[in-house]
Amino acid sequence: MNMNNIEQENEVDTGELELLEFLVGDECFGINIAKVSEIIIHCEVTHVPSAPPEVEGVFMHRDKLVTVIDLHEVLRCKKSEIERTLLIVCDFDQVSVAFDVTNVNGIQRLKWAQVEKPPAVSGNNDNSLATGVAKIGDKIIMMLDFEKIVCDMNTGKEFEIGSVEGITVPVDFDYSRKVLIVDDSVFMGKVVSDALKKTGFTNITQFYNGKEAWNYIEGLKGGDISRNLAAVISDIEMPQMDGHSLVKLIRSDKELSNTPIVLFSSLIHDNMRQRGETAGADAQFSRAQLSECVKTVVDLMS
Repeated sequence: MNMNNIEQENEVDTGELELLEFLVGDECFGINIAKVSEIIIHCEVTHVPSAPPEVEGVFMHRDKLVTVIDLHEVLRCKKSEIERTLLIVCDFDQVSVAFDVTNVNGIQRLKWAQVEKPPAVSGNNDNSLATGVAKIGDKIIMMLDFEKIVCDMNTGKEFEIGSVEGITVPVDFDYSRKVLIVDDSVFMGKVVSDALKKTGFTNITQFYNGKEAWNYIEGLKGGDISRNLAAVISDIEMPQMDGHSLVKLIRSDKELSNTPIVLFSSLIHDNMRQRGETAGADAQFSRAQLSECVKTVVDLMS
């Protein structure tokens, strides 16, 4: 099944997403269809020496080397006895990864407002693999932090915090102005925060989704916005309110409209980039462009 054949409406206008629902063992999970290139039947793979047990191996697909990660191993779910499982093929910053799953149930269309923050008891910390919980009728679908899974397996490009050391900052730059990080991945939020701190920033506030961030931003109005809200770095796909909707809200408010906003996401491609520009983002970067993202934030604040 090629995902390019599935038509999607402009999420900037609808606040909706299409969620691919799949099974790992008997457990139900979901991934934003925008991250999926296609679904194929499991094929023969070549073992990679010294790879972690979660990495099954690699294979060539459409002239690309694809790494296979077994979600049954990652999630500690019992593998089905069926003869062949399925592979969900995704591209993360030009790195192709296939996730081995038991089966695919179909596509669910829902509002971002239907996706909630995982409960605290689910381990909502740096090691959490859950980014959201989608409730559809009596069904609960857990959304996973696929970027963290890829990074943990060392199959994707590493986010080198040290790479921000070469960023040139004006002598009179004020590091004490507040920068907001909005990301549903606790892991990625910490990566960005650490990069900003290494650059010299001292006033960083993090939020899990666009709704939490917007509620906070609204409370800043009436004060010194240029200091209390110097810049916003936001993911795109998030529970409750996505990044595009957050950008539109900030841009539509006269008091906030000049706030520098940078989108930092694994969903930066031609179609999504156009959506970000329409919403009003100043710049957009993929997850592998961390240093460029931080440099642009410095430039915009300068």
